[in-house]
Amino acid sequence: MVTFNSRKGLILSSKELADAASWYCAIILVALILLILTIFRESSSMIQNNDDHNIIEINHLLSNKPYCDEIYVVGEGETLNTISDKCGDPFIVENNPHIHDPDDVFPGLVIKITPNSHHHN
Repeated sequence: MVTFNSRKGLILSSKELADAASWYCAIILVALILLILTIFRESSSMIQNNDDHNIIEINHLLSNKPYCDEIYVVGEGETLNTISDKCGDPFIVENNPHIHDPDDVFPGLVIKITPNSHHHN
């Protein structure tokens, strides 16, 4: 029952107060569920986008074969021989016409890697 007190204004009964609190809690609960579903959907799509890369990495770990991305950035202390051994590409110089001197390889140089099993003559 709603009563009116001239000093305190509108006064709700405890049942009406509990009903109002229940509705607010229900609304907050629905909002939280929608937020969680949105976050879950976004994280699921991020996982799906990385599936191909993850499968390649898992296959590499299981096969114990060398694996390098097709685009490779030379690191400190690396040579074409160490990269060739690491990545399984014996044709690095042939596939990278921008390398004029195989002895002039420096950190940050970008090269194309074509592993031997995928090399086409």
